[in-house]
Amino acid sequence: MHQAQHNIVVAGSFMALKIIGAGFGRTGTFSLKLALEQLGFGPCYHMYEVREHPQLLAPWLAALQGELPDWDKVFAGYTSQVDWPASYYWKELHSAYPDAKVILSVRDPEAWYTSLQATIVPSVTIGREMGDNAHAKAASDMIYQTIYQGLFQGRMSDKPFVMSVFRKHIQEVRDTIPANQLLEFDAREGWGRLCKFLAVPVPSTAYPETNSTEDFLKKKPYLRAALTVDTV
Repeated sequence: MHQAQHNIVVAGSFMALKIIGAGFGRTGTFSLKLALEQLGFGPCYHMYEVREHPQLLAPWLAALQGELPDWDKVFAGYTSQVDWPASYYWKELHSAYPDAKVILSVRDPEAWYTSLQATIVPSVTIGREMGDNAHAKAASDMIYQTIYQGLFQGRMSDKPFVMSVFRKHIQEVRDTIPANQLLEFDAREGWGRLCKFLAVPVPSTAYPETNSTEDFLKKKPYLRAALTVDTV
């Protein structure tokens, strides 16, 4: 579906992002992606977009070399963005799109850390070697370099350090983004505050609830096998 939408973007014409997702991965970002698309702010850019569309990987590899992308080209055809790798560059995106609203997805820190260790950590450490194909391996390696080695300095097994990075990030976003542009959002809240922030009606359907740890592992069977071996 998204690929077809990309194809109708006229070369040289880009829509500015209306919503910047500043939250870390495993804070309900995929559910938020689906929610934003349901509310009319789609398509929404998420790491799964990179996995599904190999042509989207190159700018993030360049960014690892210090070459910040042309954001308009990265997000051509998209109205909103959530999740890593893009949320790692939330400051740069706020500078590029100063009128965009910012959603800081949050989660109980203990639950977030547990989920992180069960999903993203094995996904990037194992997936960069055992991914389903060359692109999947490259995408995992990009997140490994950006998040595991970059954001968390190779210390993702150091719980106190990882939790401190999480908490400091939340505070930095609070301190940086004007209050009238920022929504700190926990997916457990459902539609209410999100719809009020975006000035749209509340849907009659339930807020999306997806991409649990179980859902995540189902998408990558090799992870479950590897984790089972590692924990025996």
